[in-house]
Parts: sequence; structure tokens; C-alpha cells
Amino acid sequence: MRVFAIADLHLSTAQPKPMTVFGPGWAGHPEAIWEHWRGLVRPEDVVLLPGDLSWAMRLPEALTDLRLLSDLPGTKVLLRGNHDYWWPTASRLRAALPPDQLAVVNDAVRLGNVVIGGSRGWLTPGYEPLSAEDERLLTREAERLRLSVGAAERLRQPGDHFILMLHYPPASPPYPANPLMKVVTEARPDVVVYGHLHGVPPERAMSYVGGIPAHLVAADGLRFRPRLLLDTGEAAPPTFQP
Repeated sequence: MRVFAIADLHLSTAQPKPMTVFGPGWAGHPEAIWEHWRGLVRPEDVVLLPGDLSWAMRLPEALTDLRLLSDLPGTKVLLRGNHDYWWPTASRLRAALPPDQLAVVNDAVRLGNVVIGGSRGWLTPGYEPLSAEDERLLTREAERLRLSVGAAERLRQPGDHFILMLHYPPASPPYPANPLMKVVTEARPDVVVYGHLHGVPPERAMSYVGGIPAHLVAADGLRFRPRLLLDTGEAAPPTFQP
């Protein structure tokens, strides 16, 4: 079982929204994602999708996009992004998701010997101070991440790999401390993945948070090629979720 990640798919089947309006780097989207995905991912693999999955505004419209993912190999683990306005309550979402898709919502999942948690995240302090509302939302997201980490700890077994997904980066230049970073550094995952940033080559993005490897996996920066995070060398046993 191998674990890949790619964020910011920005699908729009129900109401087409060509991503080329955001620049020529999106030419060939989303067909390039499908081509690379099929060339890389095997049925026993896992693909992490940390946010901005669909431009849809309602769940039925988003499901037309999510069904496209079901045509692709692997188990998919979904996280909400800032543009996923269609995302409903956890119970409603899980009742509607295709069987090859799992959602992390204030909790975690265990696939084989890999435990995956996460939270959307929010804007973090950097060159510009945050508004009072942004501070409130950042604190809330940090608490949601803390709940996810707690769920992950209950699922983890000796020898398991632990991955945290965020949609927003865990910090912004010049990277002052923030509530999200505190949760991440205390949790000590093996790796953190995040998206949200467009037009940024992964090699120029934040690559560590508190000494923990961090990978920008926004689709355009990856040139629509899912990034391999790890190879467990094992088949994928059943899934566990609290």
C-alpha cells in the first residue's frame, strides 16, 4: 500500500468553471489529473485529498464530481477546503459518499498501518496581523485539529505511520508561532500535507513545521501528478474510524 496526496482538484462537472481563468498553468485540467492518477495509483493505494475538491455549492452537485473520483483507483481520504461550500454535516456526507471515499471531520481514519487526521486550518499570522474574526476561526480550527489528533491517537498501533492533512498551510512567512503549529508539533506526525497555495512550486513552499516534514500538494504546483508520500510495503487491510 502506497499513500499519495493531491489537493485543490477544483472540479466543476455540474456547472463548468474552467480553471484556465486563473492562468495558463491550469491548461489541461482536470484531464491531466486523471491521466497521472491512473498511471501512478494502484487499487490498493490511498490518495489524500486535502481540500477544495469541487466548486459545487450543494452536495448533489458535488457528488457528480466525487463520482469521477470513484472511477479512479485507490481509496480516497477527503478533507474540507475553504471553497468546499457544499460540504454538509459529517453524518450526511458519510451517508452520501461513494464506498471508496472517506472523510476526516474532527476525527481520523486508519488504513492498514497508516493513520490519517487533519483539519481545514485557516489564515495564520505572518507579515500582516490577523483580524479578530480570523483569530477566532484559527483558534476554532486548531481545536478541530486537536480533536482529530486525539482520535488518531486512539486508533494508532505500534509501528503505524501518522499523517496530518491541512488545507491551509500550517504557518505563513515569516512563520511566527500560531495555534495550529502548536497542535502539529505536539502531535509529532511523520508528515504534514497542505494545499491552498497556487502558482507556488512545492520546492519554494514551507517544507518543515517544527522539524516535521511538510509538503505543499496543490494540484497545479504538482503539475497535476499525485505526490507519493510513503510506501508501507503492505497490502491494505480493513479501514477503521471512530
